[in-house]
Amino acid sequence: MHRQVALLRQSLFDQGYLDEQFIQLEELQDDANPNFVEEVVTLYYRDSTRLMNNIEQALREKVPVDFHKLDGYMQQFKGSSTSIGAKKVKAECTQFREYCRAANGDGCLKSFQQLKKEHATLRKKLEAYFQLARQAGPKETACRRK
Repeated sequence: MHRQVALLRQSLFDQGYLDEQFIQLEELQDDANPNFVEEVVTLYYRDSTRLMNNIEQALREKVPVDFHKLDGYMQQFKGSSTSIGAKKVKAECTQFREYCRAANGDGCLKSFQQLKKEHATLRKKLEAYFQLARQAGPKETACRRK
């Protein structure tokens, strides 16, 4: 089972979903706080869902679109995504911010749809990973640090 967890974890890196920041989070996890990474990711999804709702509302509410406000929300979103190592989500945040700077509303909408897709995909993949890691048991901390 530990091998399955290690392979699933590695696939998240190989497929470009996670970057080295996720490894740094794992290094903060210890016996005193064995669920640290999962807790941080759970907080990320709670906060990022709120931010996505704010962005969606801002995209709908005004003509002309307030690109400065959107960029501010996306800067927060990108920072949160960076902190957990969400590589594809972070890349889409960067793309969205470029569209904001260019005042390209259609680009922002398309980028936001892609962001939501990457966000949801990563969530499913991480949920599967954490579930498998819990089933494998506490030795998993050692396996993860290979």
